[in-house]
Amino acid sequence: MVREPWELLFLAEPREIAGLRRVVRLHLKLWGLSRQREAVQLCVSELVTQVIRHAGAGTPTTLRLAMKGTCVRVEVASPESRVPPTRPTGVPEEEGERSLAVLGGMAERHGVLVDAGREIRWCEVATDLATPHGHSGGSRVTRAETLIVLYGAVALPHAVNASRLTVVKVKGAVIEAMVDLMRWADAHGYDADDILDVAQARFEAGL
Repeated sequence: MVREPWELLFLAEPREIAGLRRVVRLHLKLWGLSRQREAVQLCVSELVTQVIRHAGAGTPTTLRLAMKGTCVRVEVASPESRVPPTRPTGVPEEEGERSLAVLGGMAERHGVLVDAGREIRWCEVATDLATPHGHSGGSRVTRAETLIVLYGAVALPHAVNASRLTVVKVKGAVIEAMVDLMRWADAHGYDADDILDVAQARFEAGL
């Protein structure tokens, strides 16, 4: 799976944070990194909140997700602030320290860079990937990829690995494999629905 860097331009407003979290959740799902969803979403919330506190609400800001080694790197870039940090009325001074503590608890590393008139607040969240473009899930996912490649090769003879298959063709190969397995079960006197129920239960239990 190739995980290309992704960027989104937005205005740093408190009301935008919920939408950013939803977009990040969907993007991590496409990357096969749903297990890192909560940590990355929380980091995005904290980094954007820092921009609002330091640069002010409505600041043009860019969110960037990329792989840095086997970590998900989150960057929130805004124009360099020329004024001392401010905070909304009623927010205690400890709020900034709490934000840093949250980042420290969720991320392997975090910090702030100043580059070409921009402040880039960043953090890196660890994954269980072996390589930046590998997959998580262990041997079961490896076996499944082998099966998908075999089915894809039947429909697309020149596709010798999963990376050569489009998303549509991969989904089609998965469906074909599942249908064939259900037909095999039925032909051998097994109840395909029972098998699917057991498989679903084991999948949800993480077995």
